[in-house]
Amino acid sequence: MKNHPVKIYSLIISIITTFLFLSCFNPFSPSLDTSTPSDILSDQKTVEGVFQNFRYAYTFKDTSIYGELLSENFVFTYFDYDLGVDVSWDRATDMKTTHGLFTNSQDLRLTWNNIIAEKGDSLNIDVTRSFNLSITFNSNDILNFYGYVDFTLKRSGTGEKWKIVRWRDLTNP
Repeated sequence: MKNHPVKIYSLIISIITTFLFLSCFNPFSPSLDTSTPSDILSDQKTVEGVFQNFRYAYTFKDTSIYGELLSENFVFTYFDYDLGVDVSWDRATDMKTTHGLFTNSQDLRLTWNNIIAEKGDSLNIDVTRSFNLSITFNSNDILNFYGYVDFTLKRSGTGEKWKIVRWRDLTNP
């Protein structure tokens, strides 16, 4: 008995079809993203990791990641040009302010530029770095900032995470 070419072709198509159905592959229904923030976040045991996680928190407007960057005794300071004085606030006020920024903006784009100065040791370090920040509230209201931050970072041991203890904003209006 001779194999007919149409029968062989049908058999091959049947095998391929059966394989595709059994593999449950659907190109129009990709699998869920099972990565966790720890897969995306940088190692906060490095200074650069702090900056990367800071950018991540702003990009995704994630206050839980942002809060992990700040020490319990964190202080934010900026110069109020209208009053001619430094203004400071604590961690709780900063978290509330940052939450408001994250909630009321459509898009935040933070770019860290060059480190201008870095001094300290393995447990305490001061870092001054330039940045660009674009805040989009809506299509007609976009603010662009170019400036510098002066962070004081501390950690309790060389194997521990760095935390921001002090943030002095050096941005001009």
